[in-house]
Amino acid sequence: MDAVVLNDLISRARQRDPAAFETLVEIYSPRLYGYFYRLTGQREDAEDLLQEVFVRFVRMIGRYEHDGRFDAWVFRIATNLVRDRVRRQKRSPGLEVLGTDEDEPGRVEELADDDGDQPVSAMELTEQVDRLQAALRQLPEAEREVILLRHFSQISFREVAEAMGTPLGTALARAHRGLARLRQLMEGETA
Repeated sequence: MDAVVLNDLISRARQRDPAAFETLVEIYSPRLYGYFYRLTGQREDAEDLLQEVFVRFVRMIGRYEHDGRFDAWVFRIATNLVRDRVRRQKRSPGLEVLGTDEDEPGRVEELADDDGDQPVSAMELTEQVDRLQAALRQLPEAEREVILLRHFSQISFREVAEAMGTPLGTALARAHRGLARLRQLMEGETA
């Protein structure tokens, strides 16, 4: 998004302009939803978190000082929401943070080609996505967050570090360790 347009939207949102809020929601919803869905594995949880992030966004926008790092600010709110939910779920046994929603095909349908793939390749893709979800669940929380923020939310490592409240070097190290472990898990190796 053009920096001038984003600056204008933020300025208008800080003045409580409903049209600016609506535009920002349209712009950020797909990335935030993808981030939440990958973290939770549940469509309903991702939708709930998406609504909650924008409620907080509306409440907090007046205190935001625009310094060119709006994406990091939005994803920091999102990351804090997920962390809060994880803490609540740890206190409530029986709830799974990264579950699977069997009724939700997730990215499988998005990734499948429209050129009439054989059912076997669609099944293989489904299995790979399931393996990826399972492997992501096995990563430590901090490493999983870095990977999801960077690779599924499309923000820079500097913005990932800001969103997580860590130094850049820590975010980079977590990403390196997490991706190495994820590679091992996907290849079927145990470490």
